[in-house]
Amino acid sequence: MTRRSKRDAYPKPHGGEPRITTGRPQLSLVFPVFDEESNVGPLLDSALALAPRLATDFEIIVVDDGSRDRSVPIVETRRRTEQRIRLIRHASNQGYGAALRSGLRAARGDLVFFSDADLQFDLDELSLLMQHTGDFDIVAGYRSPRVDPWHRRFIARVWMFVVRTLFDLRVRDIDCAFKIFHRHVIAQIPIESIGAFVNTEILVRARASGARIHQVPVTHWRRRHGRQSGARPRVLVRALIELASLYRDLRSPAVLEPSAPRDLGPST
Repeated sequence: MTRRSKRDAYPKPHGGEPRITTGRPQLSLVFPVFDEESNVGPLLDSALALAPRLATDFEIIVVDDGSRDRSVPIVETRRRTEQRIRLIRHASNQGYGAALRSGLRAARGDLVFFSDADLQFDLDELSLLMQHTGDFDIVAGYRSPRVDPWHRRFIARVWMFVVRTLFDLRVRDIDCAFKIFHRHVIAQIPIESIGAFVNTEILVRARASGARIHQVPVTHWRRRHGRQSGARPRVLVRALIELASLYRDLRSPAVLEPSAPRDLGPST
């Protein structure tokens, strides 16, 4: 089967073409959660309102990464009336990357989307990404504009420079948690990161495997409830350690050399 025929075998929710039955949901929505009791209820409301407009068969996967608040009881209450919500629980906090990996590995959809549970994105804009899934393996959102505090934006710029230098990955918002993948992308790459490095690892490994990436601007809002943890020193140290590990793993030029042309969308 050629690369084009693989993509054509996936559902195209916005078109009129018949869908091929795979025995799996057409769409999986994955949300890592850690202490998001103020956000997870509205998040599920938005997801349940949006998903039926994009796919006739879908699933919503919440991965609780050892929350200490009421996040789990809130999700459990929603599951009683909505069987398409799945809950995966970590007994203790393992890290953002570990939670995302659990959700992506458990996802059964032909298309797999993930976002954070902090309500900083407009889920309705998933439809903008899905318009490009017929032509690309990964469609990645980038925050336009990004409204995080200046120090987080500064760290992101430094991080992007380091990743571009080491891996030649020219994605303008590597850590934007608003991405959709064809199922085969997730199935064919290892995900080893347990921390915030996971977004970089997925994109670098997918690119090395020949995945085509397209970028789309998405709305970004300030967090209203809860606390951000991405810029904490221990999180940054873990990301640097995992970056060094991935660089050692992929340092072979034969591995890093792209196997096919890629459209990375608007240039930076």
